[in-house]
Amino acid sequence: MAHFTPISAAIGGGLIGLSAVMLMLLTGRIAGISGIFGGVLDFSGDDKGWRIAFIAGLILAPLIAGVMGHQMPSPGMPASWSIIIIAGLLVGFGTRLGGGCTSGHGICGVARLSSRSVAATAIFMLAAIATVAITRHVFGV
Repeated sequence: MAHFTPISAAIGGGLIGLSAVMLMLLTGRIAGISGIFGGVLDFSGDDKGWRIAFIAGLILAPLIAGVMGHQMPSPGMPASWSIIIIAGLLVGFGTRLGGGCTSGHGICGVARLSSRSVAATAIFMLAAIATVAITRHVFGV
């Protein structure tokens, strides 16, 4: 946490909350990234426009910020592509098993005081803590 900046973190959190509220007000949809992305992949759906725009915004916003000169730290990646692929598959499996992802449950569900989302978010966090502890301290990854 050498680069902890509480002001930019608070602004970023506020913008995430604002985008979730605006999506709910304008479309009646919850800002759950796995559900939004899943709707893009559903070929029978007819509401792809806003979904593609939302995903494009997630990808383009940091790229535009980088072009504008904002410094962005490089993510620390594991040494092996196999670990990245396995991790991605496990995250996908977990979002299906949990009925949503951390953005849907953790941001939108908790804000709506959904007991299911509070429980899911607590389980997500405990699983993440256990995964980091095991991979770093047991396997040395």
